[in-house]
Amino acid sequence: MTSFEQLQQWGATHTSCVVAFSGGVDSTFLLTALSQYTSMHIRAVTMAPPYVPLWEIAEAKELAAKLQIEHVVIPMELPEEIRENPVDRCYLCKRILFTSIIERAAEWGVDLVIDGTNADDASDYRPGMRALRDLHVQSPLLTCGFTKEAIRSLCRDWGLSIADKPAYSCLLTRIPHNTSVQLGLLRRIETAERFLHALGFLDVRVRVHGEIARIEVAKEQFTAFCTGEHLETVNKHLKQLGFTHVTLDLAGYQQGSMNIEPIRSDDA
Repeated sequence: MTSFEQLQQWGATHTSCVVAFSGGVDSTFLLTALSQYTSMHIRAVTMAPPYVPLWEIAEAKELAAKLQIEHVVIPMELPEEIRENPVDRCYLCKRILFTSIIERAAEWGVDLVIDGTNADDASDYRPGMRALRDLHVQSPLLTCGFTKEAIRSLCRDWGLSIADKPAYSCLLTRIPHNTSVQLGLLRRIETAERFLHALGFLDVRVRVHGEIARIEVAKEQFTAFCTGEHLETVNKHLKQLGFTHVTLDLAGYQQGSMNIEPIRSDDA
């Protein structure tokens, strides 16, 4: 039985659910699959804390509207628990966000909340997954063995616009742990990265170290980044945003490059 057949079978055992919907590849695939290929009643909830880029919220709204899914965006302020960007911020964040989603689901009379965690995520450093287990959030893509590439492949087959959308993490990952989170800085980071997206650099991160903006782009894009007027243009734009120094990380884009992995037996 294929992963997709397993997902359909999983859907046949439930009547309704609430999908934690970010607008990324995984949650969009999950929302599409369940709404189009099962008889489940699907609702979607997108959480909007200040460290989620505004453009991602806008894309989630657009995608949900195209799928004709009942969709709610829940704005929230920066939680006090993660205001200093602690090492366990991912666990704390997931617990806070999904508690809100579970509460909204309960208001609708739905007791099943699911997310887009896939099989590849199980081998990555993702402490937030422990919060999902604690809150009994189900991850059907993980249960059915969907890999990221399998998800992207089906998205292409279905003609979904997000099939090749790069992975995008929250803006807190651009700031060192144990650093006070300033809302103005989050918006500056978002603006800087959107500027780089517009130049064609989609797999990009702007990591911040005090007054230094450290840009990570894929190594295969180094030549393009350093050719023509890009260097001068990027340097000028980011300095206008308030960064004193703008650098290119010669190691290239590295997922989770600012992670500090605490030794915790329950993160296994």
